[in-house]
Amino acid sequence: MALVRNTLMAVLRLASLAAVVFIAGFIGFASDLCAAEPLQLQLRHRTETAEKSGRFHTLIRDEDWDPAKTAVIVCDVWDYHHCDNAVKRLTEFGPRLNELVANARQRGMTIIHAPSDCMPAYEGHPARKRAIDTPVAAVQPPEIKLWCSRIPAEEAAVYPIDQSDGGEDDEPEQHAAWAKQLAELGRNPKMPWKAQASFIEIDGRKDYISDKGDEVWNILEAQGIENVILTGVHTNMCVLGRPFGLRQMVRNGKRVALVRDMTDTMYNPQRWPFVSHFTGTDLIIEHVEKYVCPTITSNQFLGGKPFRHASDTRPRLAVIVSEIEYETPRTLPEFAARHLGRDFQVQFFFGSETEPNDIPGLEQLRDFDLALVSARRRLLKPESLDVLRQFVAAGKPVVGIRTASHAWTLRDMEPPAGRAAWPEWDKQVFGGNYSNHLANDLKTVMKPIAGATHTILTGVPTESFVAGGSLYQTSPLAEGTTVLMDGEIEGQAKEPAAWTFKRADGGRSFYTSLGHPGDFLNPTFNRLLFNALHWAATEKVPETMPESFGRDLTSHWSPIQVPGDWEESGIPELKEYDGVAWYRCMVRIPENWKERELNLRLGTREDNEIHVFFQGEEVEATEVSFAPDPLETGGVLVEIPSEIVTPGEVHLLVVRIDNLEGPGGLAFRNPAIYFDDDKLSLAGRWQFRLGDDDSFATLPLPAKFAAPTEAVFGK
Repeated sequence: MALVRNTLMAVLRLASLAAVVFIAGFIGFASDLCAAEPLQLQLRHRTETAEKSGRFHTLIRDEDWDPAKTAVIVCDVWDYHHCDNAVKRLTEFGPRLNELVANARQRGMTIIHAPSDCMPAYEGHPARKRAIDTPVAAVQPPEIKLWCSRIPAEEAAVYPIDQSDGGEDDEPEQHAAWAKQLAELGRNPKMPWKAQASFIEIDGRKDYISDKGDEVWNILEAQGIENVILTGVHTNMCVLGRPFGLRQMVRNGKRVALVRDMTDTMYNPQRWPFVSHFTGTDLIIEHVEKYVCPTITSNQFLGGKPFRHASDTRPRLAVIVSEIEYETPRTLPEFAARHLGRDFQVQFFFGSETEPNDIPGLEQLRDFDLALVSARRRLLKPESLDVLRQFVAAGKPVVGIRTASHAWTLRDMEPPAGRAAWPEWDKQVFGGNYSNHLANDLKTVMKPIAGATHTILTGVPTESFVAGGSLYQTSPLAEGTTVLMDGEIEGQAKEPAAWTFKRADGGRSFYTSLGHPGDFLNPTFNRLLFNALHWAATEKVPETMPESFGRDLTSHWSPIQVPGDWEESGIPELKEYDGVAWYRCMVRIPENWKERELNLRLGTREDNEIHVFFQGEEVEATEVSFAPDPLETGGVLVEIPSEIVTPGEVHLLVVRIDNLEGPGGLAFRNPAIYFDDDKLSLAGRWQFRLGDDDSFATLPLPAKFAAPTEAVFGK
């Protein structure tokens, strides 16, 4: 009996074991099936509305990427950083980044950890050894070991932020305290990183560790990688420029995407364009989407919503622009750049240049908190108009200017097949009643309502002013409107010109018939529109309105063409300028230019004194006359010592000009650096600034980190 019982138990145990093996095998099979499923991505990218328009559509395209042919590179997610705020931001999104990496690994993607300068910490680590032992690729791209400051697509771009101060956004006391803390930890306060942040898990069985471009390329080729996803910090420096960064991957033929919510920038809001740190990050991401590669978000791996920093409370503002009569495709971007970069996250939706009734990318409106509309008699596709209707029905705020009152309807006409109208838009969304406008040649006087105390009128002058355009006939308004400003023409009835409206869906709306190009030159209108956007978003209006002026030559480096005379530059401040001016550019010296002095040839005008600085050191400039050049005097020959040159690296070249009288500028026709018979031309865009300040001759960080795309030269 005991024997039977034992035999039976053994059989049951074997059966149970078989079941476990079967289940485990099935789970593994299912897991493999899951891993084999394509990665479905929504890639955000930007295309110019028309050649050289300077305006871009923001579009989403769907793509399926094979996980087995996809790598995730985690760039410079260091354990410590010299900027305290940068550490805090990384610490906030780091755990979600680790989830993304783990998810990608589970899907079968190759994970490459790339904490630059930290390889000693991983000596003997399996993931480091795996990278070193990877076979050398049969073909390695030239310069794959080098930093990349620009790819051809960026050559026409003006870099959107000034990062030449290093991008530190700590307060001085905060930064000093952090530097002291780093020193007490035995860290170099300027370069405190020694390893990747501990919250990013490294799987020694599968992952790779490398900070070298050639090693990373070997891994990609050995694994058959066609697609590369970049994440980490900081996008404007390391993520773009490293040998394994976005630019190198793009120019060497990989399909590339940046995870835009799992990154950060080094940007100081006290520098141009004087926007919030988070807007600075947005501007860099916008630059990437225009000129480098598309972007994705972490929720495409993990579900839920994209990551957003807790302190990033900016309302997301969609600006819908589809009209040409009043030039708002020009005036509204200028207004946004000047006034909205600190308080709003702004994205423009422009009408198509070829089909005015289309507004590409409008389906993204669902993701925004409020909308500013400047459109005129556009008949959208039904699905596009539905997106707009759903936005309004959700109770989201809407601000309209000028032709927004008749944005989505034709006058007394039915829409053609395949198009939809919203004739009740004016009444339903703005509480308005637009019927026509009075003659353009009549003077319209705008007057804020006497005694009105609405928060939108904060800081708005009470004096009347002349409008830039004709007076719209908008009365009678609907119940629920509050008029803030009237327009009046002598001998005609007053018309409401600016008002708020509490919609039936509970949403807030503001409308003004102002919006003519001349109105944007009026501080009163600018303050009114700024206030209306704040009120619509939060019902609160700041006491003051920030202004981010353009590239003022006395406070910021601006692009300028070399060679060229100041008087012919088209820059008003230089027309009759006498004084000190500075030029600078970044020069990547070819790798094979070694062990000999370089020869720099430049020139300015007569009566100009010239000083040349290379890598922050002044180098002697010998006055010469170059016979082939139209200059009779003012040419200089500069010998750059080999000991301050690192072939293959980016260097800072700065020229100071003391213009005593007469014409000024870097006017030598063929500015160049020579190495024997080889030449690197320096003709093109440099950066320029006025002021007698010797600190302009150098930078607080290596030139490759500060390099703006408009002032980089290399072969």
